[in-house]
Amino acid sequence: MDLGHVIIEQLVTEKAMTDRALGRYVFKVNLGAPKILIKQAVEKFFKVKVKDVNTTFMRPKLRTTGRSIGRTSRWKKAYVTLQPGQKIQELEA
Repeated sequence: MDLGHVIIEQLVTEKAMTDRALGRYVFKVNLGAPKILIKQAVEKFFKVKVKDVNTTFMRPKLRTTGRSIGRTSRWKKAYVTLQPGQKIQELEA
């Protein structure tokens, strides 16, 4: 898998914003990306040192629109903890 296809987007939620104080960033990643590739992608694109990567699979949720019922897609979330003193300047705003 190419490193350019590992990270899909950054997640901006209340919990993710409070985790930034601890040096932890949350990303939506490719469903088949292992932790090692996630670590390499973050280190390459943001020029920081990664301490730890934790991942979780997000289950699909039921959604209704009018009379039709469907499901959202299943996706993978990665919690990336940086080495102490490191920050991703591009994501700080």
